[in-house]
Amino acid sequence: MTESIIEIKHLRKSFGDNEVLKDIDFTVNKGEVVSIIGSSGSGKSTLLRCINLLETPTSGEIHYQGQDVLQKGYSLTKYRTHLGMVFQSFNLFNNLNVLENCITGQVTVLKRGRAEATKTAVANLEKVGMASYQKAMPAQLSGGQKQRVAIARALSMNPDVMLFDEPTSALDPEMVGEVLKTMKSLAHTGLTMVIVTHEMAFARDVSDRVIFMDQGVIAEEGTPEDIFGNPKEARTKEFLQRVLEKEE
Repeated sequence: MTESIIEIKHLRKSFGDNEVLKDIDFTVNKGEVVSIIGSSGSGKSTLLRCINLLETPTSGEIHYQGQDVLQKGYSLTKYRTHLGMVFQSFNLFNNLNVLENCITGQVTVLKRGRAEATKTAVANLEKVGMASYQKAMPAQLSGGQKQRVAIARALSMNPDVMLFDEPTSALDPEMVGEVLKTMKSLAHTGLTMVIVTHEMAFARDVSDRVIFMDQGVIAEEGTPEDIFGNPKEARTKEFLQRVLEKEE
C-alpha cells in the first residue's frame, strides 16, 4: 500500500489580484520521485514554495503525515525540518566553508552534537562527489559544485522529502550534467523527491510520476510513459512539442 507523506487539498495562492495557483489537489507518496513540468509562469515554483511554506497559501490544506500544517498551533519550524530544499541559486553561506555549510543547520536546528553532524556531513558530501572540497569556500567552487554542496547540505538534515526548485536553471550547460547525475543517483536510493524542472529527459527517465502545470492548474499527471508518450491534453502536447523541438 502506498503511504502518502504530503497531501494538498484545494490549494490556492494569489499575489494581489493575480491568482497563481487555482484549486490544486496533489499527493506525494513515500519513496516517489515526482517531476513538475510546465511553462514559466505556470505556478510550478509557487507550488513548491507553498509546500514548504516559504509562501503562505491563500486557502486550502497541506497535510504532512495526516496532519494539516496550516492549522493554528502546528509547529512550522518542526515541519520544515522534515523538508530539504534545493534552490536555483544554491543559497550557500558564503562566509562558511563547504563542511561548515553542511554542519551548521544540523547543530542549530536539529541540536546534533558536532561530531555526529560532521560525520553526517562528510557522508553526504561523499554521496555527491564533493568530499575532497570540505575546506573550500563557496567562492572557489563552480556552479555545479555549489549545487552539489547545497544538495549535501539538505540531505544532512535527514529530510523525509527533498524539494528541488529548478536546480539546474542557473548553471552553465556543461555543469548541468553533473548535478542531474547526482540527483539521478539519489532517486535510486528511495528518497522522496519533488522536482520542478525544465530538463525533460531527466523528468522522463527518473520520475515515477510527472505533473504538467499550466496557468495555475494541474492540467495532466501520469507516468512518464503517459505524459511523454501519450499525452491526453492538447496543451500538454503543445508544450512538449515546443520544448522538445527546442532541445533538438
